[in-house]
Formats: sequence, C-alpha cells, structure tokens
Amino acid sequence: MKRHVLLAVVGLSPQVITEALYALWDEGRPVDAVRCITTQTGAAAIYATLLARRNSPLDEFCRQYGIDRAALDFSLDAVEVLYRPTGEPMEDIVTEEDNEILLRACLEQAHRLTADPDTAVSFLVAGGRKTMTSCLTLAAQCYGRAWDRIYHVLVSPEFENCRAFWFPPRESVPLQLRNSDGEVFYKETKYAQVTLVPIPFFSVRDLVEPALLDRPRDPADLLQALVRNEPPVLEVSPDDGKVRFGRLEADLQPAHMALYTFFARRKLACDRPACAECTECWLGAWEIANEHATAIARLYHDLPGSRTFDDRGAGTIACLSKENFRSFRTKTNRRLRGQLGTAAAELVKIASTGTRPDTRYGIPLDKTRIRILTP
Repeated sequence: MKRHVLLAVVGLSPQVITEALYALWDEGRPVDAVRCITTQTGAAAIYATLLARRNSPLDEFCRQYGIDRAALDFSLDAVEVLYRPTGEPMEDIVTEEDNEILLRACLEQAHRLTADPDTAVSFLVAGGRKTMTSCLTLAAQCYGRAWDRIYHVLVSPEFENCRAFWFPPRESVPLQLRNSDGEVFYKETKYAQVTLVPIPFFSVRDLVEPALLDRPRDPADLLQALVRNEPPVLEVSPDDGKVRFGRLEADLQPAHMALYTFFARRKLACDRPACAECTECWLGAWEIANEHATAIARLYHDLPGSRTFDDRGAGTIACLSKENFRSFRTKTNRRLRGQLGTAAAELVKIASTGTRPDTRYGIPLDKTRIRILTP
C-alpha cells in the first residue's frame, strides 16, 4: 500500500487540515503524513492550535477515530513558510512576486512528493487565498500521477466559519453558531456535514520527456515541451497588450509594452539577414534614455490604457532615464518569465550583454521569428 501524503495550502483557518483528515478517513483513505505551505501567520495558527499543545483538535481527532498520533507524520518541520528574497517571512501574499514564490513552493513540493512511486498525494485546495489554491492546483496538473487526487472539502455553511468546529466528533455536542445576521444560535455537531469533493484534473506529467522531470520546472516550460512543431514565432500585439510566443501568451502593461515594442521594432529594423547571434543593433542605457526616449514615449502614448502624454513625472516611461529604464526592463522581463516560463523568456526577454558601463540591451531572438501585429 502506498504511503498517503496530504499536501495542503493553508491560510488563517487550520481547521481545513482536520476537516480533510476526517473526510479522507471517512472515505477509507487515512493519511500517513501531512505537509503544508503557508505564510508566517498561517504557520503560527497551525502551531498554536494543532501542534504546540496536548489534547489539541488534532490529538482529539486521532483519539476519537483510532489513529496513532505518533505514527502520523505531521510536525512543525512539515510546515513550509514562504519567504521573500530578502529573507523576510511572508505575513500575506499581496504582490505578483509573492505569488511567484508561492507557485515555486507548490511546484517544488509537488515535484518532490510525486517523485516517490510508493507515495500517493492528495492535494488539498480548501484553504488560504484563492491564489494559493490556484497555484497548488496548477502544481498538481504539472506533476500529479494517475493515483494522485485534488480535493476540496465542503462543510455545512452554519459550521464553516465556526472556530470551535474542527471535525464531526463521534459524540455530538452543541456549538454556539451565528446566522447571516450575526444572531447567536446553538446546533448539535451531528448535523455537520463534511464532504470530500474530488476535482478532476489533467496532468501533463506523462506527456513530456522524462528528462524534464529531473527538477521542478515552470508550467509554461512543460507546456512548451508538448509542442513539437516549427520553432515558435514571437508576436507582439501592442493594441491588446499581448506578447505571444508559440502557444504561450503574456499580458504587458502599457509602459512595459511600449518599451518591449521599441526593442522588437529595433530588431526588425536591423539590416542583417539573420541576427540570432548578432548584437549590433543593441543599445546602451545612455543611448536609450538620451536618443530614443521620445520614440518610446510616443509608443506609450498610442497604446490603449496609457496615461496622458503630458504625464512626464520622474520615474514614468514618458520621462525615461538610465535608472528607470533598468527598472522598466526588470519588470517587463519578470512578467514575461512569469507567464511564458523561464525557457521561453530567455529567448524573448530584453537581454543584456557586456558589463557596466558598456552594457547593451536587445532581444536575442532571430528577427525572422518576430512579428509586430498592427490593427
């Protein structure tokens, strides 16, 4: 029998863990180990309620349902806290960068757990922010196997937000609840329904080359590996803010689209017939800020969703300097990497060559594979 691991994303309600353990036990699929991905605040809640004291709701669940708590592999070491690059633990997931860190953690955990053929993984997507459940679902779709499952847990509405409800106890007890108007009432736990809902998913794991499973990879990289046609073409569509590379697509904000369109046009204007390895048309930051800033500002002005052309405050794309050019480039490349995947982004990003002060910038993809779409 395979070792059954519950991998969960958890927000501020650690109740989802015991509810899922109960629901899986009730389905005849008891869990051998629990792994959690959460914020610092979520980890503190898990520790305070489930792991730090005797007779916790977790201990009580195991006692009532005949589970050896000592054999259940679930401790503080099994709770992964998300950290920002600065080393600061996340209190919440509030930025696009936070979400990238979350997705990477989900992919790494899913990859590691599914690498063991003697392990079955249940991915629990009932807790945390919606972005947390989306990231774990995506990780399951990348690495889940035929015997793995994605589950959501539904709890009777009147018990769902009750902090005192952790699982349906064997002996019913009355709990103080509140209705939608905030009025207090009491109801026996025998009326609580905890339902395990399997979520169908399509896994790409068996469709990619085994060599691509050697380490966690971006979902877009796995998707691109499924496409075995002609080399993908880069399509830049300024009017709808899209950058497409093969079957992949990224959305850029107007300022980033203006900058990217400028570099795409620069590459297409190169008079060399093939230029994959050539950087003759690449520009230094000083040239961009002093000789081409007006052209970039005009591109920005013509895009839907841009601000007024007179907005020339410091730091804006309409007032380009060497310093904020580097910032705009970094943010543009981050968006491309996040939506196209690392492998594709390496080909189409605004790359650099050389060292400061002689660094120059351009798009490395051959110009024969670049298209700028016009209405």
